[in-house]
Amino acid sequence: MYTAADWQAIRLTAELAALSTLLLLLVGTPIAWWLAQTRSRLKPVWLAIVAMPLVLPPTVLGFYLLITLGPQGPVGQAMQALGLARLPFTFAGLVVASVLYSMPFVVQPLQQAFEAIPARTLEAAATLRAGAVDRFFTIALPLARPGLVTAAVLGFAHTVGEFGVVLMMGGNIPDKTRVLSVAIYDHVEAGEYADAHRLAATMVVFALVVLSLLYIVNRPRTAERVPS
Repeated sequence: MYTAADWQAIRLTAELAALSTLLLLLVGTPIAWWLAQTRSRLKPVWLAIVAMPLVLPPTVLGFYLLITLGPQGPVGQAMQALGLARLPFTFAGLVVASVLYSMPFVVQPLQQAFEAIPARTLEAAATLRAGAVDRFFTIALPLARPGLVTAAVLGFAHTVGEFGVVLMMGGNIPDKTRVLSVAIYDHVEAGEYADAHRLAATMVVFALVVLSLLYIVNRPRTAERVPS
């Protein structure tokens, strides 16, 4: 059975993943649309910046976030000057770290979905006097639905499984920043392998179910045969 502390970690992880996914979609969708449409010579640089969390160790990203958002960092000092609360070792700090770390898992599927939309479709809408915003919401987003679903699922699942970046940015404060992955680490460190196994097995089952549902939802639909 899960302990009370484990249930707190599960609840906190679910809240973190849900909020981070919502913010990722709000921020990542316009970024993906811009990357899909831009012809800028600096596009490879922007693509590399978005993809950096894929190759950077999570502790590296967490460390620089801690330095930047800490009381001696530029963002941390600016927040203090504005009378805002500090982000390190808070739930809000976990959200910021999770959004930045999971960004490529949301932007890349969406960008690929937007790039797969035929240019003639958008051009036809433009000839009918549909504005840029109208074309985006009425044509691009509906056609990019599979990519949107993939982005949401991957963003949520990746946030659930984060460890290094959330440990660096949030520490291990029960009921505040102690998420599921950190709880597993605590159990292993304390030699409580049975408790660690229950939580780890839960994450394995969660990952399997999420990915299976993703493949089912995005499974190509075979065209219905027309009787001769």
